[in-house]
Amino acid sequence: MEWLHRNSRRHRPPIPHVSRDIPLVVADVRAEADDVVSLRLVAPDGAPLPAWHPGAHLDVLLPSGRLRQYSLCGDPGDHRSYRIAVRRIADGGGGSREIHDEIRTGGRITARGPRNAFPFVTAPRYLFVAGGIGITPILPMARLAAARGADWRLVHTGRTPESLPFSDELRALDPDRVWIRPDTEYGIPASGADLLEQAPEDAVVYCCGPIPMITAVRLAMPGARASALHWERFSAPPVVDGRPFTVELARTGRVLRVPADRSTLEVIADQVPGTAYSCRQGFCGTCRVRVLSGQVDHRDRVLTDAERGEHMTICVSRASGHLVVDL
Repeated sequence: MEWLHRNSRRHRPPIPHVSRDIPLVVADVRAEADDVVSLRLVAPDGAPLPAWHPGAHLDVLLPSGRLRQYSLCGDPGDHRSYRIAVRRIADGGGGSREIHDEIRTGGRITARGPRNAFPFVTAPRYLFVAGGIGITPILPMARLAAARGADWRLVHTGRTPESLPFSDELRALDPDRVWIRPDTEYGIPASGADLLEQAPEDAVVYCCGPIPMITAVRLAMPGARASALHWERFSAPPVVDGRPFTVELARTGRVLRVPADRSTLEVIADQVPGTAYSCRQGFCGTCRVRVLSGQVDHRDRVLTDAERGEHMTICVSRASGHLVVDL
């Protein structure tokens, strides 16, 4: 998650790592749209679950050992169950395929969290912009805005009506404030301004979806009526201000060249299949490795200053010159 006030960029502090394991049972699996299923998760004994707020996510440890992050999209007032939704990504890392193909009612998973890297701030006016499965963190925010009596609007974009999950739930909040905008009916948005035109004056904008959509909204912000933009990606961000360097894998002595436009994780994973990773955005800590020598350019939001003395997250952090890691 990142946020923007008009034209100024600011960063939130590192997010504390939550290591508690929560055993969960899959109480229900439901088709929500084309290639999208939701899972309702409960404690094995029916006990209350840790509280959460809109924007929060779970780190989900799947039976295969894969760790993935999924936004909570249910009701924060329901302390007996969590709901997540997952779109099947055929050419992804395998987590979504495992959920769609192997997770069934009665199955068990382990979760960590909840954690919130996309916090919902109190404001009198909002515009919510979601692309496809990006509706998952936005839906609880819209519910809360409506419950508080705020002035809000919501735009949900995607390829077809059938590809957009939770449309009925969104319309039930207030059909006059919700614009379900499939490309087949309205065309692909020409610019971020098309998505921001619904914003009330001085609204706070929350945006979640693919990188091109977020980029378009960011570029359109200076000319919009909105006052602030908060966004969350669900894919790896592009490398910014990257410089090439080399990374040595100490256990094999292999030296790899990391180009300016690729992440350390991408390069290592090409050579070492099974390299652990999850968020690819520097907030979960799954890909942390021990650094044996070299100067690290830390770009994560999870490690403490003390941890950065010995470790790095290879999904976003880089190096100057030559780096040696314990892999």
